[in-house]
Amino acid sequence: MKHTLGIGIGIVAAALTFTGLAQDADMPVKGVRPVIAYYNWTGLYAGINGGYGFGTSNWTVGGPPASIKPKGGMLGGTIGYNWQAGSIVYGIEEDLDWSWVEGSAACAGFTCSTRNKWYATARGRIGYAFDRWLPYITAGGAFGSVGGKNTAVTDHFNYSTRVGWVAGAGLEYAFLGNWSAKVEYLYMDLGNFSCDEGCTGGVKPGTSISFKESMVRVGLNYKFSGPIFSRY
Repeated sequence: MKHTLGIGIGIVAAALTFTGLAQDADMPVKGVRPVIAYYNWTGLYAGINGGYGFGTSNWTVGGPPASIKPKGGMLGGTIGYNWQAGSIVYGIEEDLDWSWVEGSAACAGFTCSTRNKWYATARGRIGYAFDRWLPYITAGGAFGSVGGKNTAVTDHFNYSTRVGWVAGAGLEYAFLGNWSAKVEYLYMDLGNFSCDEGCTGGVKPGTSISFKESMVRVGLNYKFSGPIFSRY
């Protein structure tokens, strides 16, 4: 009888011990956070971009007045670097594009034309990362070659290299390893320049030509350095 009672007490004790261990295993460990991997935007990158531009170019002062709406395509390359701190992504970006943005309008019985042959930008970027999605805003300096032509004077454009500013916003998505794609809108203002030989035949004060452009671009980038994922 005593032997049987001892065996029973031993079985109950073992069952209670097993139950306690199972409950302890189910309890979360205090002070330990789960490790989650997020895409890391830090690193050097380069890529290509292309898109479409449309804008305004006003001819004023010495020549016949005209309001021109240049438009056309563009294609070029991009290089930049990002730093990520938490969800905030800071960056610098430069690009150089060939431009086929051009327009003409009638002016005093002749034709006046404005053309943007190339442009470059040097911009800062700041965005908020949602893992692989990065909405951002951007602004900086712009440079470009803008030309004017009046068919009453010449068949050749008179070009001037201009300095201005650019600003915009975009959305970038990291879709495969180090590859990312983006779509963005930029507004560029290259100011005014005086067109003499190509617009008035050298007669002073010449014609003042302005150039402002909106651009919608898409791009494809490859990140060369930095970790693909961060953990926090």
